[in-house]
Amino acid sequence: MDITLYNSFPVELKENWNRLLSNGVSHFPFLRYEYLEDWWQTRGGGEWPLEAELAILAAHEAGELVGIAPLFIAEHQGQKCLLLLGSIEISDFLDLIVSPDRLADFSQALLQYVTEHFVPLGIKTLDLYNLLDDSPSIESLTSAAASAGFKVNRERLQHSPFITLPGDWERYLESIDKKQRHEIRRKMRRAAEGDVLVEMVFTSDANQVEQDAEAFMSLMAQDPEKAAFLKPEMREQFRRSIRRAFDCGCLQLAFLKIGGEDAAAYLNFDYLNRVWVYNSGVDRRFMEYSPGWVLLGHLLKWANENGRSEFDFMRGNEDYKYKFGAVDRFVDRLTLTK
Repeated sequence: MDITLYNSFPVELKENWNRLLSNGVSHFPFLRYEYLEDWWQTRGGGEWPLEAELAILAAHEAGELVGIAPLFIAEHQGQKCLLLLGSIEISDFLDLIVSPDRLADFSQALLQYVTEHFVPLGIKTLDLYNLLDDSPSIESLTSAAASAGFKVNRERLQHSPFITLPGDWERYLESIDKKQRHEIRRKMRRAAEGDVLVEMVFTSDANQVEQDAEAFMSLMAQDPEKAAFLKPEMREQFRRSIRRAFDCGCLQLAFLKIGGEDAAAYLNFDYLNRVWVYNSGVDRRFMEYSPGWVLLGHLLKWANENGRSEFDFMRGNEDYKYKFGAVDRFVDRLTLTK
């Protein structure tokens, strides 16, 4: 297994990158070539300095791409280390890109490459954030680390609630707590029966994407915490992610319009037969309509009626996720130090 280091995004690997991802141990929208390329251009919306260095490691066997460790080098917690592209704040799930049958060999080859090429430079740590707790990479890297002389530390980072969908709106409602079922129905009914038109609208026009992205961020920014988060670099990252997601057919940018005005919005990815819930915003003028809850109800109804298998709230243990019937899985951090 031959490993090549790339210090810039390897255009020649783009097609095979996404093909390998589709058969990989993990498959998330945050691992697609296009997403990570944009993430790198903005350094995660300003999370990392421009001085950070790209270090993508691609493994080939007999000329075939068999594994990718999408990494970069940066100062983190007092030391220079290797991190997964996408780390830490805005890419909910990350992992190695490798097929299950090559994972063990790739894990060993990766740690050998780090030992031979990075450790002599003083870069002795692989700090892997945002691995789902059931990722096969965790066990594989832990096993490889034992023989390669790396110390391993595993840390639980965050809750990551999700809903398995039954494919029927009424069956979904029957599966959640009776009180919450009543609340969802009541709020959706009250909005529908009011004096003004309430409707859910998806972004579907290529010429409208940029305008809708700005409208979405305007709603986000009504929350003071999110307004502080939306620095210019982060706004640019959102613009890029929204356009790329639209172009690859996985954008779900949904607005709840009340009387023709944007009252709430959800930015999701509709990908791999799942809805991945990324961020949201609400216009405080319409709080009497419970616009966030109403829009979320409409999205869950849509997902059930359109055959989606899962509604993934991703990272964060906000109370509303559990009221809609979500159950937990977790996101971990795996640190390997020579």
